[in-house]
Amino acid sequence: LDTIRTDPTKGWFQLLPFPSTTEEHGGQLGALRLVVRLVEDRVLPPPYYQPLIQLLTEPILCPGQPPAGTALAVLEEVTSGESRQDVATKLVKIFLGQGLAVPLLDYLTTRELARTTDPNTLFRSNSLASKSVEQFMKVVGLPYLHDVLKPVVNRIFEEKKYVELDPGKMELSRSRRISFKGSLSEARVRESSLELLKGYLGDIVDAIVGSVEKCPLIMRVAFKQLRRRVEERFPSAQHEEVRYFSISGFLFLRFFAPAILTPKLFSLREQHADTRTGRTLLLLAK
Repeated sequence: LDTIRTDPTKGWFQLLPFPSTTEEHGGQLGALRLVVRLVEDRVLPPPYYQPLIQLLTEPILCPGQPPAGTALAVLEEVTSGESRQDVATKLVKIFLGQGLAVPLLDYLTTRELARTTDPNTLFRSNSLASKSVEQFMKVVGLPYLHDVLKPVVNRIFEEKKYVELDPGKMELSRSRRISFKGSLSEARVRESSLELLKGYLGDIVDAIVGSVEKCPLIMRVAFKQLRRRVEERFPSAQHEEVRYFSISGFLFLRFFAPAILTPKLFSLREQHADTRTGRTLLLLAK
């Protein structure tokens, strides 16, 4: 282990076109400078990682120890916003491999619930608990997400309809003067845009509502446990809806909406959306 490079190789490199290509284009081709970062990871045989796995799973398998001194609690304290997502992703994969993903999420969310006094801020920050639930949904729920959203997302990409609600961004005829902002053409653009958005959104909502049986069982078990913990933390009648907001916040704000906004990041499309389609997706996600 002492021989492993501790700092990744990083540097700037200039890319130039081939001489023949430059000549064909009359010398008009430019040059690019890329920053390249090379990271070397060495994967050791599984027995080497067993002590670490035992340390991480100890608070789940042996819940009697003081919660503040566990490895998971320490990770919560030492991870920053930049590294928290990577840590959450690795934790979820480790605990999925051990069959302990749901207990992990229960442990982390219970700790965050204990620290939360205002239910309106519950799971709103990028804490280790929130990031772990988010990464958990991406790992186990990606096929489900594709099944629900891909037909509508593909249709939006194929139709390339013009959708805009902001009068300052509407592309009307060139003859339109600034004083005609309330003109019929602007009203028509807004009306047609609303109809298109309602149609797309209606199809998305119908697909989500009708997909209950397709949702992975492990996701349903995790959210059932989360609902029970929220009810225990905020049992009063005035907080009755918090149990639902906590789950919908994860499902919509951290799962469905980001996938609609950037389909490529969720492998729903091979390429990023063009400007027009991207605007439609942004309005839908909002």
